[in-house]
This record gives sequence, C-alpha cells and structure tokens, in this order.
Amino acid sequence: MDRHEVRNALMKAGISPDAFDLEGVHEHVPLPPDFWFLRRSADGRWEIGAYERGVYDVRQAFDTEEDACAGLWHALTGRPVPS
Repeated sequence: MDRHEVRNALMKAGISPDAFDLEGVHEHVPLPPDFWFLRRSADGRWEIGAYERGVYDVRQAFDTEEDACAGLWHALTGRPVPS
C-alpha cells in the first residue's frame, strides 16, 4: 500500500480527511489543530506521528513507504491493512 492507496482506504473507511496528512498526496492548507501525518524524514526513512498544537511528534519511523502506510492505517483504524 502506498500513500495514494492508504488515502483512498482511509476515506473509504470513513476516517475524516482532516484526521491525516500524507506528504505529497493529501496535505492541509491551512493546518488543522491536530492530525496524524506520514512524511519522508531527512535521512530518507518514512515517519508517522501526530501533529498537535504546532508540534510534530514522530511516533514511528520505517524503512519503506509501504510499512509506514501500514503503520498509519493501523494507528488510525486499529485494524490490520486490508487485502
């Protein structure tokens, strides 16, 4: 699952589009007060975490976009990645 696929799956699952931000695919302007994010880190890895009150809090880092998308899906839904 890539960023486009996880965006579509989250929307289909009924997750509010304001609840997440995906680098290069689903970004907010202006920023809501809080949301989950998925972005590439300075070292080329992928990060997921929470943005709250102007602070990005990285919760996990992954080597691949696919693993990061699975981590974000699980964080927002509590379920395993759909097949």
